[in-house]
Amino acid sequence: MTFVRSPLAAGIPHLGGTQPAKASTSPRPASTHETLDTAYDAERGIYWCRLRPTDRPCFSPQLLRDIAAMHAAIPELFAADAPLPPPRWFVCGSAIPGIFNLGGDLGLFRKLIAAGDRAGLVRYGHAAVEAIHRNHTALDLPMITVALVQGDALGGGFECALAHDLIVAERGAKFGLPEVLFNLFPGMGAYSFLSRRLGRAAAEEFILSGTIRTAEELHAMGLVDVLAEDGEGEAALLAHLDRNARFHNARQAMYRARRKVDPVTLHELREVVEVWAEAAMRLSEQDLRRMARLCGAQDRRIAAAA
Repeated sequence: MTFVRSPLAAGIPHLGGTQPAKASTSPRPASTHETLDTAYDAERGIYWCRLRPTDRPCFSPQLLRDIAAMHAAIPELFAADAPLPPPRWFVCGSAIPGIFNLGGDLGLFRKLIAAGDRAGLVRYGHAAVEAIHRNHTALDLPMITVALVQGDALGGGFECALAHDLIVAERGAKFGLPEVLFNLFPGMGAYSFLSRRLGRAAAEEFILSGTIRTAEELHAMGLVDVLAEDGEGEAALLAHLDRNARFHNARQAMYRARRKVDPVTLHELREVVEVWAEAAMRLSEQDLRRMARLCGAQDRRIAAAA
């Protein structure tokens, strides 16, 4: 699918045709953002979002701002006087080849910790988990949310993917929670979502190991729902949606029921952010140097991909 930035107003969809199990033909942009590409394929009922951070491929404050604006605009497509049927699927992917998202803004974290600004860390964390929780609840709209992972999802990038109803991942994608390498833990959803999917002991082992795992390993663990060959993630996603189109109502209701039976609440996520911020303020100079090295590795990676 081609995503084109455009000054069109929010909510303008595409009317062109598509073929089953193939990429949709250039839907019109749903809105314009600095760090996101969005489009609405009205025929399939898919609202597409591609993360496109402008610098380091992380969840910068600018990216979180644009995600909040996008989320605020989506309910307009469900209005009674909307010109087209509302979305049935929300798909979050990446516009950066080989990278879904590498996680939290480590450069910002280091600055806030150095300044003793715990409140700044909490504000960032709350903004992040509010975005994650909106994905998790599908904005309380009758949609199914899908993470399309065609590259590495680390730290907060993995947490973002876990918040969706479904994860479609290409075989070459890598997943992991590297925060333990600089003596911290992932504080924006990993424990909440992994403990519900894997159980507490397995979730803690996953978090504390710092191990990078393949999409195939996560598929075997039940965390990845659809495993695709490299380069075929979008086609596999569309084929899955087409196969299940007639069961959309049942599936959407089931995912909503799952959230009722085993909820991850915004209050829980915000409370964990408070614990994360307290732990971050206790990091040593050696820990911060390790964080800086990881931050530098992220910069080198995006430079090599440019």
